[in-house]
Amino acid sequence: MGLDGNGIKVESCESKGKKKKKEKEGVEDSGCWIKLRFIGGCISSKSKVDSSISSISTNCENKSKNDTIKDQPVAPVVSSTTTSNAESNSSTSKLEEELRVSSRLRKFTFNDLKLATRNFRPESLLGEGGFGCVFKGWIEENGTAPVKPGTGLTVAVKTLNHDGLQGHKEWLAEVNYLSDLIHQNLVNLIGYCIEDDQRLLVYEFMPRGSLENHLFRRSLPLPWSIRMKIALGAAKGLAFLHEEAERPVIYRDFKTSNILLDADYNAKLSDFGLAKDGPEGDKTHVSTRVMGTYGYAAPEYVMTGHLTSKSDVYSFGVVLLEMITGRRSMDKNRPNGEHNLVEWARPQLGERRRFYRLIDPRLEGHFSIKGAQKAAQLAARCLSRDSKVRPMMSEVVEALKPLPSLKDMASSSYYFQTMQADRVGFSPNTKDGLRTQRTFSRNGQLPPRSLSIPNGSHASPHHYQFPQNSPKPKPEGKS
Repeated sequence: MGLDGNGIKVESCESKGKKKKKEKEGVEDSGCWIKLRFIGGCISSKSKVDSSISSISTNCENKSKNDTIKDQPVAPVVSSTTTSNAESNSSTSKLEEELRVSSRLRKFTFNDLKLATRNFRPESLLGEGGFGCVFKGWIEENGTAPVKPGTGLTVAVKTLNHDGLQGHKEWLAEVNYLSDLIHQNLVNLIGYCIEDDQRLLVYEFMPRGSLENHLFRRSLPLPWSIRMKIALGAAKGLAFLHEEAERPVIYRDFKTSNILLDADYNAKLSDFGLAKDGPEGDKTHVSTRVMGTYGYAAPEYVMTGHLTSKSDVYSFGVVLLEMITGRRSMDKNRPNGEHNLVEWARPQLGERRRFYRLIDPRLEGHFSIKGAQKAAQLAARCLSRDSKVRPMMSEVVEALKPLPSLKDMASSSYYFQTMQADRVGFSPNTKDGLRTQRTFSRNGQLPPRSLSIPNGSHASPHHYQFPQNSPKPKPEGKS
């Protein structure tokens, strides 16, 4: 789950115009029946939004999500249009009883959030996801009252999409987990709003958006050291959930769009709608219907429905491979045999000469050789077909700790230069061959490139809805 409004389709999806019953049908995959979940896509609208959350949904039209596979017990949704005030108040009370919220969370009124987001106007729209639309807003530093844009505390307000009942259970899961789980690598839930069928969540604003946006949507590549820093932070978040939280939690939807970045590129996990309590006592797994996202779900979980923390470890391996290669986990725009990232990369992870071909070519040799080798080896362990062989996330954290600071750049390696020359059909010793490659500085390294920095004004707490133009690189010194 997460804001995947911009995501590339990785499997065939139902088009907008098909009947709703089609949206609820199953799709058979790998011998299992897997339900496709659909989301409300947010589109700009100039119409004034009234005091009902249902009017926000007029800014959203049905479209298919990025092949997310989900199933949750259905809970009743109370409609404010069919109940009296007394019944509405009673329904709200029942909803609040389902929440296990801590006293630290702020309770907002709908009007507070309406004013904080400037009437949910299109200019405040940050993005959209399975839960609903997300808007940028401003509130008091320590209160709930709205304040003038650019002052107070900047927040992201997520609204409930009324297209399906499943969203209610995910909303409850999000509130209940994030009200208890506090960690520097988990997104901070500030508060919530319940008024009749109006349900909203208020998060800290993440100025750099999602990892997905930086890896796949920007013109400049995300620097290698930043990739490893993000991998380390995300690993710490999973390690906390699995091994440090009072009640072990299986995240179940680890992917690039759910990894958010603060101003310093520190990673925080978001979107806990699919999270599940881990097995207790002598139990080795949790039995559940298959839920998650194509390309990230562990094979044994897809086949059996047996969920363990090692399912998250597999998903981490997929994301780490995405960071190494710059490729999406599923991409049908690739040549035959390369649609599934894991299956394409697996044979090359352990071979030195083929290993270099895994590295994101946009880095142009500007990556640590040792770091890339260790990252690839770690990804291979996380992606083991035998879940028992996969490492614990605390082991992953320890393996990643030294990688962001390694300085042995591949661009200074003669072997790497030879491989690059062979790739374009020239010898590195020929004058023409050198001209086919980027010019190296005197110490053999590429000129430094500027970081991929998005426009913070469009940063979503879950990911960017609108791609932004990246700043042009500014090489320093002579090349």
